[in-house]
Formats: sequence, structure tokens, C-alpha cells
Amino acid sequence: MTLAIQPPFFEFSNLTDGEIALRHKSFLQGRAAMDGVPAYLFSIYTVDSGRIVGEIDLRLGETRYLRQFGGQLGYHIDARFRGHRYAAKACLLLQEVALAHDMDGLWITCNPDNEASRRTCDLIGAVYVEQVRVPFASELYWRGDRHKCRYHWDLTCHHHLQS
Repeated sequence: MTLAIQPPFFEFSNLTDGEIALRHKSFLQGRAAMDGVPAYLFSIYTVDSGRIVGEIDLRLGETRYLRQFGGQLGYHIDARFRGHRYAAKACLLLQEVALAHDMDGLWITCNPDNEASRRTCDLIGAVYVEQVRVPFASELYWRGDRHKCRYHWDLTCHHHLQS
């Protein structure tokens, strides 16, 4: 199922915590967007060096597919930059974007064996809900994903990194 909406995209110019920042890269729509849900795509970069360390995207809708399997928030940190909590810090920065779109919670999914992503969910205060089987007909299945852990992140609370 796809969303037949064209949401207003906003400009966000100062998404930073002093250590990392998010730079808008593109708007994803149509076939370029997971389940056809419009999304923001940001580069994650370090403030001191300006080096890009990864990407994060926010999908501006809640379809059954995103709730169950794809997630509304996706992130990737390049291997050589892992271990600095950049994904968790980027999620916290992206909270401002989600709230600007009246989203009060986000579904995040990850593979059960992706300990770093599961730790990121824990660090930002997302709550583990369950593990689900990815359906055979899914794009994720054909990428090799067989199960997903589902987390829900309540955005109505002030968040900081958990220890």
C-alpha cells in the first residue's frame, strides 16, 4: 500500500548537537521511497571535520508495511565510523523533523542480529515490541531479511542518550 499524499517538506538548516549535524540530501518520493512513503534523506557528518559518516532518513507516513517491517526511520553509519553513537545522536536530531510533521511516535525495525542497531534503539529510549517474520513477497525478504525486530519510539517525551 502506498500513500497518495504529497506532504509539505520543510527546510531544516541547524540540526546539530555540536558533535554531529544532519545535512539535507534529498526528498524521496514515489518509487525511490520505501512503500512509496515520502521521506527526507540526510547525510550525517561530524562538525569538527565535516566528514560524512552515514545517512538517516525519516519516512513521513505510517503504513502497515512500515509499522511491521520497513520502519519509519532508517540509518546507516559507515563501518569505519561506528562505535561513536552517531546513529543514536542523529535519531535524536531527527526528532525535531518528525515533530514538525506532527508525528508523535516512530516505528523502527532492524534485523535481530544487528546488535548496533538494537543498541541504538535502546539508547534513544525506543521500546522493543516484538520480532516478526518478513513476508516472502516483501522487497526486504529478497534482500535477505527474514525477521525484523520492531521498536516504537515515543516522541512526546524529551529524549537524551540512555547509558
